[in-house]
Formats: sequence, structure tokens, C-alpha cells
Amino acid sequence: MELLNETKFLMKKYNITANKSLGQNFLIDEEVILNTIKKAEIAEEDLVIEIGPGLGTLTNYLLRYAGKVIAVELDKRMMEILEDRFKFFDNFEVINEDILKLDLNKIIEENKKDKVKIVANLPYYITTPIIMKLLEGKANFDSITVMVQKEVADRLCAKTGTREAGAITYAVEYYSQPEKLFVVPNTSFIPEPNVESEVINLKVKKEKNTNVKSEEKLFKLIKYAFMQRRKTFINAIQNIEICQDKEHIRDILNKLNIDERIRGEALNLEDFINISNLL
Repeated sequence: MELLNETKFLMKKYNITANKSLGQNFLIDEEVILNTIKKAEIAEEDLVIEIGPGLGTLTNYLLRYAGKVIAVELDKRMMEILEDRFKFFDNFEVINEDILKLDLNKIIEENKKDKVKIVANLPYYITTPIIMKLLEGKANFDSITVMVQKEVADRLCAKTGTREAGAITYAVEYYSQPEKLFVVPNTSFIPEPNVESEVINLKVKKEKNTNVKSEEKLFKLIKYAFMQRRKTFINAIQNIEICQDKEHIRDILNKLNIDERIRGEALNLEDFINISNLL
């Protein structure tokens, strides 16, 4: 109730309404916030980069536990609120920028800390691009703890080679160790979204996979296999430039003891790595 009243007060004071186009739903559940911080293992020596802080509800708690919090906020309406709320905190910085355009490596380099962690309540409409930006950017951070739509959490944390997996599942498994933490009911927000959310943690792998000859070819293979996931793997990828012809692909599958009638969605990450290396 306290966070609900605080949120309503801030919205009224600054004449704020949730921006549907930015996927804004304001978190009002203290238990969810504290559990997120606990699961993310936030400590006083950490630099935390928070994406989309909004009214600063989660930010307010992160500042009590982290060494420094850098909030990245796209919505200019929120900047005044964040700057007002936390102007007396010497461990707070806010950046008015699109996270997809931000150079995270530069920010991390300028704010040296023992560990760097990403924490966010991500807008549903842009979850996948943000996750991919964080993973593919190879910035030097340790973990990503984010709240996403439950359906998306299921896909991100699925096992590769199962029906639940999508192309992004392979990138998540390649770059990190994913873990589903806890479900968040829609009553934890105002306005209430139509779906449940879930907090997940991606522990970033620090060591490069030395078995992969070309990451570019590996992910191109996965992308095309899932663009036409109802087709057999051979038919789905036959026209991309790294493949010579159907017979070449068929020979590779036979060499790896993989059924040539298989669909891409039934291949796990290791299968894709082995195929791309032989291609």
C-alpha cells in the first residue's frame, strides 16, 4: 500500500500517466523489489546499470544496496522525477538515452567497480532487442537480472532443441547461464498488465567458446533455421551463402548422425555449433 500511495503521489505531482507506447507499468510491490535485489546479489561494491527506471521505485531500493546506480531512461518526462528524487545521493547518475544506442563498455570503463550488474523491469515490446544488445555487445558485466513477460521468460530460459525454444534461446544459452527466479502477478503493477511477469537471471559467461569457428556463421544458421521453422533444416537453410547445396548439408548431418529430415527447432546448441563448424 505504501508503494501504491507513493506511486500515485508522484504521478499526480508530475502529471504522469503510463505511456502505453513505451510499455510502462509501474511496480508497486515491495516484496518483488527486495526479492529481485536479493536474487541479483547486489552488494555495496557493485555498479548497477538500471534500464528504464521510470518513477524510480526500484532505483530507490538499489541505491541502498549498490555502490553506484546508473539509470538509463528514454522517457524525458521521467528525468525531472529521477533528478529530483535522488539529487542528494552521491552514488546515483541518470542518463537520458536509448539503451539500444548506448555504449555500455564506455560507461563501465568510466565507473570501475568489482562487479557490474544489469537490473531492469523491461518493457514487454522491446525485451528481445535489449537482451540481444546486452549479450552481443559483450560489455564487461557479470549478470542480467530482469523482469519480463512470463511467456518471454519461458522462451529465454528454455532448453535448446525443445518446442519452447526460439532463435533467441540459443543466444541466451551461448552467452549466459539462464535461470528463472520467480513469477510476478499482474496485481504488482499500476496499471495492471494483461499478463503475468517473471524475473530471470542471466549469469554472463566470461570465457569465449573456443569450439566455435565463426560466431557470425553460427547465428546466421540459427536465424535462418527459425525463420522457417516448419520446414526441415535442410530446406530452411539451403539458400544462405554459407551452404553449398542440399547434398553438402545432407553429408554433414549424416556425418554427425543427425536425421536429415530434422527441423531446426529440434537441434540443440551443440548441434548447431558442430554443423556450422563443418560448413
